[in-house]
Amino acid sequence: MRSGQVRFVEKETEQFHVCLGGPGLGREDERRFALRVLEGALGGTTSSRLFQLIRERHGLAYAVFTYSNLHEGCGDVGVYVGTRPDNLRQALELLAGELSAVAAGALTDVEIDRSRENLKGRVALSQESSAARMHHIGASLLLGLPVLTLEETIARIDAVTAEQVRALAGELYAPGRLSIAGIGPDEALFQTATGPFEAVLAG
Repeated sequence: MRSGQVRFVEKETEQFHVCLGGPGLGREDERRFALRVLEGALGGTTSSRLFQLIRERHGLAYAVFTYSNLHEGCGDVGVYVGTRPDNLRQALELLAGELSAVAAGALTDVEIDRSRENLKGRVALSQESSAARMHHIGASLLLGLPVLTLEETIARIDAVTAEQVRALAGELYAPGRLSIAGIGPDEALFQTATGPFEAVLAG
């Protein structure tokens, strides 16, 4: 699906399942560390902007999160939200507003620092066992990536600056780079609810 498109599949589901996304980074891109910090601040943790706004503050969705896939020379980034039909419009309005704000540089130093520290903790926990460390080494070799020690990985994360995170957000979530797709019980309702994304999709 090219950027700026809207796609929908009508299906008898209890919730609407919506993904918004666009081109991302290749797995060899050194900005992948900044991407992980960005994801954590935007929607990758329970303290992230989208989780706090859409789930905790407004109670509009149980699941809302960012994700990314990094391949050789290319990748994608996205946001998922699953919500009931009566909450769809408001949830997408809030999502559109936050993505526009983050693309414009709204992430604060405090948010970025908190995400960086959370990421370092998760990386350290993920390599506690010998099996996990061997899996990490094997995956790096198979994917053609440098085999980084835990200390080297932490150093790469520490080297990520707030300016780099905000610049990456401005690039990856810029208006015109994103498309939206959904599955749910009512296409007309989905088309109406995606109105707030017109400016985000059009660029």
